[in-house]
Amino acid sequence: MALALLRRRWLKGTPAAAAGLALPLPSGAGAVTREVVDPMGTPLAAADVTVTALDTHRVAARGITDPYGYFLAALPPGRYSLMIAAQGLQPHRETIEISMGVPTPTERVWLRPAEALQLPAPGNWLFDPPHTAIRFIAKHVGMAHVHGRFERFDGGIQIAQDMSESRVSVRIDASSITTGNTTRDNHLRSGDFLDVERFPYIDFNSTRFAYRGGSKWSLLGSLTMHGVSRSVSLDTTYLGTVNGGYGQELRCAALATAELHREDFTLNWRSMLARGIAVVGPTVQLELDVQAMYRTHDTPTPPE
Repeated sequence: MALALLRRRWLKGTPAAAAGLALPLPSGAGAVTREVVDPMGTPLAAADVTVTALDTHRVAARGITDPYGYFLAALPPGRYSLMIAAQGLQPHRETIEISMGVPTPTERVWLRPAEALQLPAPGNWLFDPPHTAIRFIAKHVGMAHVHGRFERFDGGIQIAQDMSESRVSVRIDASSITTGNTTRDNHLRSGDFLDVERFPYIDFNSTRFAYRGGSKWSLLGSLTMHGVSRSVSLDTTYLGTVNGGYGQELRCAALATAELHREDFTLNWRSMLARGIAVVGPTVQLELDVQAMYRTHDTPTPPE
């Protein structure tokens, strides 16, 4: 706490004082800063912070708060969704506008105790593509991380009376993979990687939900990619239900992550390295940011 007080005193009178910044901004960038505290007002260290660009649904910044509860990220100008989460506390979401050379003022965010979230009503919930993102992060061999997403997919959740018996099905158009680099995207679609002409879809079908406490669940199921099926477990955080959207539809939301090993799906990165092809590494982090809309009590039709 003493160091935090000294830092605040040092910042007073500096040009960045209003924003709580001690470092100059990169050329053309803006910044966001937040001070995160727990329900007692104590600085909250190691809270997870994710900043997502609203135009592309790509993660622009991710990290944890420092020992004094602070988070700082320099960002290109634009509109972003900011989410702050910590175990046992209600997540905080807000939309922020970043302007070039103008840091947003440091605001204090109080994370409240988590309430017992009401589970979605039994029935059929369909994914809402404009508010759902399927992203991945891979380590580019010898270089920085590669961020990408799949742009075309459909699926839904069949909520059962017993939540553990609920089911999720997702079908992804493998050719819709995009990383912002046309040459790399074409290579990822080729026979060296996804081989989309032979295997046009990536399918996930769950087998059960396992409760992990609080808002945490494990979603167990089978992922079929490149003609190979493997069991996977998605670490899932349930965010609750709300009436929202243009038609005020009943929606539920969740975040899910998993680590995939490419060789499990016969995507042989070692052979490509031996041939001198620069590739992403052997593991891929998968992220799903899902909103689903309540539709009917009918059982959803599985992907063909």
